Amino acid sequence: MTRNVNVSVQLFIEYLQIEKNSSEYTIEHYQRDIREFFMFMSEQAIESLNAVQYADIRLYLTMLYDKKLARKTVARRISCLRSFYKFLLREEMVDHNPFSLVSTPKMEKRIPSFFYESELDELFKACDDSTPLGQRNKALLELLYATGIRVSEICHIKLKDLDMFVSTVLVHGKGKKQRYVPFGSFAHEALEQYIHHERQQILSSNKKDHDTLFVNFRGGPLTTRGVRTILNNLMDKSALNGKIHPHMLRHTFATHLLNNGADMRTVQELLGHSFLSSTQIYTHVTKEFLRNTYMSHHPRA
Repeated sequence: MTRNVNVSVQLFIEYLQIEKNSSEYTIEHYQRDIREFFMFMSEQAIESLNAVQYADIRLYLTMLYDKKLARKTVARRISCLRSFYKFLLREEMVDHNPFSLVSTPKMEKRIPSFFYESELDELFKACDDSTPLGQRNKALLELLYATGIRVSEICHIKLKDLDMFVSTVLVHGKGKKQRYVPFGSFAHEALEQYIHHERQQILSSNKKDHDTLFVNFRGGPLTTRGVRTILNNLMDKSALNGKIHPHMLRHTFATHLLNNGADMRTVQELLGHSFLSSTQIYTHVTKEFLRNTYMSHHPRA
């Protein structure tokens, strides 16, 4: 079984890379989900992928729910394995898809967490721009809020991706899709300062030379984990309570645009969403914002 399974997974990964043009992040999650399903098969003494039946899938789902996994996680695993079997069926490596009859659990509708403008001001105040790393943090925070790009996207920005003349950045998004996103005067000023002074200082002191925009204290490219650490440290230094996650700045970007009258299609384009439904989650935030404003200010609310 091991050899056949390894071959099938390798072919599926190549299919994701070449035909589907999937991102490294997506492929990594697919590999992990498939590996965990193989462990389940081994525990249940299921000898081949073709031997998996609908009853086995029901047992597998029960096991996932017993682990108290989030609905989103369960839905992702079902989607992954359904796609995997669909590919195997196309390649005639199996004769049925046991996941085709499995329904995806209904997702919990969570309103995205975001910062109010006053809270965001406190976060910016926590940046100590008198030091090279503090100025880097300020430029990083300004660009995240100005563009709403993902942390994985900001870590891959090269100097050549920036057009400072028209204040736009070329973003390499999910599925190797590219989009141009504008940024405002605050981000422009912070980036100019960082690029021409602090970034060079950090690179020179570490004897490094590369074109990745954001660097760590050793002069190497900043990673997604590094960005999370920076944001957590800023949160700790600020007067704010609670936790921060990188996507909060993306949520804040979209929410503030919609609250100030931007149309949904424009926000969709800026965020790099393939479907408008992905952007529409922010309408829940804006409706709540409007309701709170009404209740706070209308004389007969």
